[in-house]
Amino acid sequence: MGGQVSTSSSFQSLSCTTNADWMSALCPLLWDVPLHHLSIPGSHDTMTYCLNKKSPISQTQSRLLRLLGKVLPCVTRPVVLRWSTTQVLGVTEQLDAGVRYLDLRVAHVLDGSEKNLYFVHMVYTSALVEDTLTEISEWLENHPREVVILACRNFEGMTQDLHEYLVACIRNIFGDMLCPRGEVPTLNQLWSHGQQVILSYEEESVVSRHRELWPGIPYWWGDQVKPQELIRYLERMKSCGRPGGLFVAGINLTENLAYVLGHPSESLRKMTLPNLPYLSAWVREQCPGPGARCTNIIAGDFIGADTFVDDVIRLNEKLL
Repeated sequence: MGGQVSTSSSFQSLSCTTNADWMSALCPLLWDVPLHHLSIPGSHDTMTYCLNKKSPISQTQSRLLRLLGKVLPCVTRPVVLRWSTTQVLGVTEQLDAGVRYLDLRVAHVLDGSEKNLYFVHMVYTSALVEDTLTEISEWLENHPREVVILACRNFEGMTQDLHEYLVACIRNIFGDMLCPRGEVPTLNQLWSHGQQVILSYEEESVVSRHRELWPGIPYWWGDQVKPQELIRYLERMKSCGRPGGLFVAGINLTENLAYVLGHPSESLRKMTLPNLPYLSAWVREQCPGPGARCTNIIAGDFIGADTFVDDVIRLNEKLL
């Protein structure tokens, strides 16, 4: 259910399996480099390729938007969907393309059944969390030397009981694949223990109770419409020094109300695609490693639309 959706031909042509095993194909000298010093491609709002057209607008959105969604659904929901969709490729396709950081926004739908958890970005997905995690686990079984970093975030409508239910699902699905928190490991260390999943969980009280969970991973989010302003933000963050562990630099553009009102027939995709060459040029200039200005995970929108994943993976050559 998580990844079997149709994709446009332009994305399908670039969605290939050539990066399905890129970690194990790295130069052996890099197998002993901690993951937070490697360059790792990620997808921002990973699950938005399967937003549910019939889904209600998220409870975290403004009362006015939710009211419009109920009163004028034929007008409001298509607009919301156009500006909420950040990915076209399914989760398996993203993994095959080389993405190794997945941004998972978890939510419980108020009117849904008690234990059904979905993903959310303004509206809820058609994919269940449990089904998607199972899909990721099955992919990892077929790629035993690949490692994924799963960032569980948002937790809209989640009670403590639902958090414990989700953690139980995570344990049942991934089992010994989970790497317990501690020092950021190397690929060799993970391989030696048969571990393939680092799971960050942005709810400190839950993390403290479960060794399998890692604290939330910092995400540099520029919240900018213009790519030039986004790059200025990222350079400003770099000048302040990188975090000590895993972290994400997001090259995703973000619409604001003024932009949406001024471009009523457009979408996040139409806003993003023409700017990908400019953003990719910045990506190719980055360098992984322990230095204060080094990058680690770089996450973007519309994975498969350009050479983004290849560009991020290739940065690891600068460590040799």
